[in-house]
Formats: sequence, structure tokens, C-alpha cells
Amino acid sequence: MEKIVITGNGPLRGEVRVAGAKNAALPIIAASLLSAEPLQVSNIPGVRDIDTALKLLTLLGCQVERSGTDLAIDTSKVHSVYAPYELVKTMRGAHFTFDIPSVTATENLLMAASLADGPTVLENCAMEPEVGDLARLLIAMGARIDGMGSSTLTIAGVERLSGASHRVPPDRIETGTFLTAAAATRGSIRVLDTNPDFLHHVLGKLEQAGANIVLGPDWIHLDTGGKLCQAVHINTAPYPAFPTDMQAQFMALNALAEGSATVVENIFENRFMHVAELQRMGADIELQGHTAIVRGRERLQGAPVMATDLRASASLIIAALAAEGDTIIDRVYHLDRGYANIDLKLAGLGAIIKRV
Repeated sequence: MEKIVITGNGPLRGEVRVAGAKNAALPIIAASLLSAEPLQVSNIPGVRDIDTALKLLTLLGCQVERSGTDLAIDTSKVHSVYAPYELVKTMRGAHFTFDIPSVTATENLLMAASLADGPTVLENCAMEPEVGDLARLLIAMGARIDGMGSSTLTIAGVERLSGASHRVPPDRIETGTFLTAAAATRGSIRVLDTNPDFLHHVLGKLEQAGANIVLGPDWIHLDTGGKLCQAVHINTAPYPAFPTDMQAQFMALNALAEGSATVVENIFENRFMHVAELQRMGADIELQGHTAIVRGRERLQGAPVMATDLRASASLIIAALAAEGDTIIDRVYHLDRGYANIDLKLAGLGAIIKRV
């Protein structure tokens, strides 16, 4: 099983390009099944979750052609999908209100409603950029959707959808991860091929931590001036508030910051599994239910640690980059689910990092 070994060696510096968003690409791949016409998609990230989704499509009979970050999907010969008439005949236009905003639920009902018989109104929808991106693709395929960018979506079902061409938006979580890593290592980096509009809350927290941030149309520059960051309070909440997918990374930043702060996880239960691993490195973190109290330290110590999920693995990398000595991170297959070549990208920023 592969491991990543990191030797903490000071600030990250330079430029890095982010990949397309995995969380936007996955529903786009699923949406290809809504039409018998080809779908052309660009800026597909090279991550394991995408590989898995494409393997599933081929098992269903789809023809998949992939060249670099470009993808072509032809579903005209799908043979393995069966939906009983007794089930699908019950699908009609409906008025549905989500108890809590859910990205996956919103995306699934958005796709179903696009081909349903009659109108559908979805209230309290998730407003993440990936939901809006899926809506834009569906509209390009012929869907009739109103209310994009709001929590209420109205969909008028159509008889069929056509093929389309689409570009996956940049990964806002990968962007945030690199920026947080630079802040934790007291570095200075520029993240390219991104969209600053997707990260207002994260950027605000980084500025609150003491980083200087300059924005361009498709780039973000962060500079700490070589200074230790200040600990910042975090409360995860649905978009446009602070994303749960950046909670673990900011936990690592707070562990390496001046002062104390709380990190409150309001979205997912059991998403503090990285805390025990950070504590192995000397992090001073106290758990009280869904709240973590983090008391920052100037340095952590390298240690053998284990990645427990995708974002937890990113937090361990951030901690390792700013720690003294070597850190060995096990179970990095979690990392490869959502980050494309992150070890090579970090090496390009000056990190001492290798796979073994």
C-alpha cells in the first residue's frame, strides 16, 4: 500500500494550477445517461473517483473516450439499465422541500425532474457551485430550469434531452487546500486556473488569519510575509458559508497558529477522525461533541499517521509540511480520490514529498 513521506522544510512558494472539480464532474458524468446523444466534457480531473464512475458507465454499455482532461461519452448503446414501467409511470411533476440543503439530493432530483412529466418545484435546495454547474449543463442539453443561484428551483420537464459540450469548473476545495497549506507553512503562492468567486468565506478566514490575499479573474495570490498565522473560529454550514470540506484543513492551520480557536462541524457527524492523527504530531486539540477547541503551537512534530478520509488526508499533509522531521502518511488512496497529483504539485512549490 502506498504511503506519502513528507519532510517539513519551510514555506511553500511559487505557482500551482488546480484541476477541474471532482464534485462537479461526477454529476455531469451521471447526467450523460439522460440523453442518447454524445456528451463532450473538458477539464476532467485525473482522480480515482472519476475513474470509478467511468468504469461504471462502461459496464452499462457506454462508450467512453478519454484524452488527458477531455472526455467523450456516448450512451446510445447502453444495455444494462432497466426501469420498470410500474415504477417510472408514477413520476410526475411535484413540489418538494428539503429538510436541510443537500447537494446530492438536489442534484438527483434536478436530473429526474428534467425528464419528468410536468413541472417540479424544489425548495431549500443546496446552492453550491457544483449544483449550479449541473443546472447549466442540463439547460445546454435542453432542460428548462428557473431559479439558478437561489434555494428554489423550478423545472419544467421535457420529453428528451440532447447532447452537449461542457467544461468542468475549477475545484474550489483543491484551491482552498493549497492556500491553507501556504498559510500554515508561512509561505507565498499563486493559485492559477481557479475561480475566486467560489471561495469568499474561505478567503475571508485566511485574511482573518493574517494572510494578504490579492484576487485576479482566474487566480488567487496569498502571502503570509513569513509570519505565523492567527487561529480563526470556524463553523461549517451549507454554501455560501464555510464548507465542511475545508474543515480538516483549517484544523491543521489552527494547530499551527498563534492563539486558540474553535472548529464547529455542523454538516457531517464523525468528521473529526483526523484529530487523533494530528494529536500524534503534537497538536493541542480538545473535542467536545461536534466542537473542537484548538490551541495553536509554533511547530508540530513529524510522526507516522493514517489518513481516514479524503479531506483528513489533506489536513495531515498540511500539518506535515509545517512539522519538524519526517511524517509518514498511510492510506493515501483516500487522497487520490479527490486530488490530482497533489504530491507533484506540492513538490513544485518546494515541498520535500515522495510516495513510497
